[in-house]
Amino acid sequence: MPFETENDPNQLRNLIRRARVVLWDFDGPICRLFAGHSAERVASDLVSWLEGRGLHGLLTDAERESLDPHVVLRAVDRRHPGSDLVAELEERLTQEELRAASSAWPTAYADALIRTWTAVGSRLAITTNNSPRVVRKYLASRGLVDCFAPHIYGRTQELRHLKPDPHCLNRALSATGAAPGDALMIGDTPSDLEAAGRAGVPFLGYARNERKAKVLQSAGAGTVLASLAPLLELLRA
Repeated sequence: MPFETENDPNQLRNLIRRARVVLWDFDGPICRLFAGHSAERVASDLVSWLEGRGLHGLLTDAERESLDPHVVLRAVDRRHPGSDLVAELEERLTQEELRAASSAWPTAYADALIRTWTAVGSRLAITTNNSPRVVRKYLASRGLVDCFAPHIYGRTQELRHLKPDPHCLNRALSATGAAPGDALMIGDTPSDLEAAGRAGVPFLGYARNERKAKVLQSAGAGTVLASLAPLLELLRA
């Protein structure tokens, strides 16, 4: 049975009405990137690759056991920023993400919502910690590239700029000429919420299950949707 979140319809309507530019996180609100390609296995493979190079001590026990590839990547970058090691690790993650994009699951209502928001005149941008190459591959498979291009802002070699740093959001705002208050960020993690807050952008949470909803609400998200359907209904109205 799908869970429900309690939200004020007027608050949701106001968020939409004010949004001249909509900044989307990618993995979560648009698709489940690792639905058929385990993120935990990818993280484990990155750790094994480091250990195979004699770099076991580079990660703490918590980082090794995080099962999050971005945690592994950021940990190495903190200790060896801008190094060839980081560049190679980032490329390995990108290749895994590219493979995952082929079996990603579209988030329910996301495709229709993206096309409808574009049709009513809002500008859309991607602001993600995933590789922009991966985003483009997935969007191309759904016929959605034109709804976002050229505003796809993802992971770069400057890993300190990953969310919760607001760098990718600020790039999107600058490129579209939008004031932070005229934008809306749709994300599914506390790091999305923090990045939006630091950029001054209103935030709308999306959570595909109750656990993720509670995490977002505990982090301070005021509006969290269990489904994108109410957004689509409001836009169509």
